[in-house]
Amino acid sequence: MTGKSPAAETLCPVARTEAVVGDRWTVLILRELFMGGHRFEEIQAQTGATPQMIAARLKTLEADGLVERRVYNKRPLRHEYHLTEKGEAFHPVLLALRAWGEMWCKSPDEGVAVHYTHRPCGQPAGVGTVCESCGHPLRRADLVAEPSPAYRAEREARWEAFKGVR
Repeated sequence: MTGKSPAAETLCPVARTEAVVGDRWTVLILRELFMGGHRFEEIQAQTGATPQMIAARLKTLEADGLVERRVYNKRPLRHEYHLTEKGEAFHPVLLALRAWGEMWCKSPDEGVAVHYTHRPCGQPAGVGTVCESCGHPLRRADLVAEPSPAYRAEREARWEAFKGVR
């Protein structure tokens, strides 16, 4: 045994990427960080993962350089989790997953979960990695997100249920 992960044994970038972000909980944690949830409890409430799952994945994301911890409370010691430059670079992948999910995993009558406005052109960005209005690649800093009322209600209900269980 070499001590290396199987992904390190290949030049395949897909295999190497999958080794870092290739499970449901990791992708959902990244989704929450992109949506502005930085605290452990927020991530747990919105993903439904166990504290152990979240802690393990956050440690891995930190070790892989996608996430950094920042102290927000000294007594008791509490951290927030923020995307690094490497983590921010995952955004187009998340947009592509979102586009595929909107197209293939939902019925049209459910509507789009999050509507984005592309700041540079001021128009709807659509679903994908390129603005449907102006054709430019979408960068996170250039997007204004507006969750649909149904999705906002779903997220609020998860948060309320989580607070009620604790």
